[in-house]
Amino acid sequence: MLSSYDVTEALHIVIGSGPAGVSAAKALLARDRSVLMVDGGKRLEPAAAARRADLAATDPGDWTGKTRDDWMAPQYATPPGQVRRYGSDFAMEPGAATLADAPGWMALRASRAAGGLSNLWGAAVLPYGEKDMAGWPVNAADLAPHYRAVADFLPVSGITDALEALFPSLPMSRRSAIEPAPQAKEFLRRLDGNRAALAAMGVHGGQARQAVDASCRRCGLCLHGCPYGLIWSAADTLTELLRHPGFTYRSGAVVRRITEAEGVTLHLEDGTEITGTRAYLGAGVLETARILLASDPTLGEVTLTDSQHAFLPMLQRWSNATRPDRGPFHTLPQAFVEIDAPVVSPFLVHAQIYTWNEYFPRDLVQNYARKIPFSTPFFTALARRLIVAQMFLHSDQSHRIALKLAPDGRLLPRLEANPAVERTLKQAARHMGKAMSRLGLLPLTFAVRPGAPGSSFHVGASVPMAAAARKGQSDILGRPVGWQRLHLVDASCLPAIPATTITFSVMANAHRIGTLAP
Repeated sequence: MLSSYDVTEALHIVIGSGPAGVSAAKALLARDRSVLMVDGGKRLEPAAAARRADLAATDPGDWTGKTRDDWMAPQYATPPGQVRRYGSDFAMEPGAATLADAPGWMALRASRAAGGLSNLWGAAVLPYGEKDMAGWPVNAADLAPHYRAVADFLPVSGITDALEALFPSLPMSRRSAIEPAPQAKEFLRRLDGNRAALAAMGVHGGQARQAVDASCRRCGLCLHGCPYGLIWSAADTLTELLRHPGFTYRSGAVVRRITEAEGVTLHLEDGTEITGTRAYLGAGVLETARILLASDPTLGEVTLTDSQHAFLPMLQRWSNATRPDRGPFHTLPQAFVEIDAPVVSPFLVHAQIYTWNEYFPRDLVQNYARKIPFSTPFFTALARRLIVAQMFLHSDQSHRIALKLAPDGRLLPRLEANPAVERTLKQAARHMGKAMSRLGLLPLTFAVRPGAPGSSFHVGASVPMAAAARKGQSDILGRPVGWQRLHLVDASCLPAIPATTITFSVMANAHRIGTLAP
């Protein structure tokens, strides 16, 4: 064996360096535990990193149109189903690398990068609402101290507003906000001015909370890779962890399976083994499923629950003081709108509001202008009036994705379609459209575009925590039934997937498990 550790050293092994992994490691180190993090560890290639550094050495005001176009171009050429940043595919595994006979409907992907999929995320941050945790073996009060602990190392930008009443676990006092884009400023002003009327409809909103340093340069390149590195990635916290004397990091390691005896042993793809006292599996829901199915063949199959999402386009009817595609702005979510209306859903429906970004005119031109000669200028101008609500449903009203292990060790997915999805999305779109029309928006409900299963990346609950766990479930410390020293710490162990943003709650729960594990 190339790597072996004495169990008596009380080594705690964290698998994965994504948001869940770094949160569990933070909690364990706070308890003076020795932590080894085992990780795929892929990084941005040197050429792409140098290109990023060159752009970051200049001020956005000095960039030419060609500078911006050259930076964006690689992202527009991304293969279908993939997400790219900095012109690199380092952060997302191709579907065929994880899935055997990958179906066209399957939009979920894995990551083996340092920082995991947080290298690609939209940085939206909210805790779970208490009503969406009803019946869970852990509640909002259990997660509250861990939300606070995570918020101590996760930068959160935002303001105190009406959203805080729905989500008190993330107080925004003493936080700083990124200045909204021009369209978003007017949207938020109208949202606040119609607060009472919207509340009567069960609609509540406010400025988005983002895991972004408040010194954001508002260069507008968020969806292509922030040149300044101001959008948080778990790789940032990994860099901090590497300075801790109790922390060791092993990259380039892929776990094949795990066994448990007096300690817990990781069997790696290169044939080596690592043994420690406990292991915390936070490799992302696909990699975690693969490892768990290989480690416990009696499971046979696990089922991921999805938070189905859809895009509702809306046209602003107010006049623009400034063009939304000019001047300083960011392109992350600008506002959050929550629907708390039983006529739509017994759960919260979460919406993230996006104002102008470079993908809007490209989408309109590719889907409509090509069919109508000489219409490109019209659709390009129309894009400057476009505002999009990305709506998310609770997993109980969404599709499910069953996974089993293929003979070659990859995963075989099977869709378990939920017939309620289309109906619920239509109800949510109508209700959202009615609310947004009060703000001077024209909702295009006929053009609602559902996302493919898994494409929200708000997916998990494959081995859900339960108070009296049975086979295929885990206890409140994320231990699958039959295991004593293995803890699931990513979204795999959540009891369900509420509509609101997933990463912050996954991090809080991972921190809770790392704090309470024996």
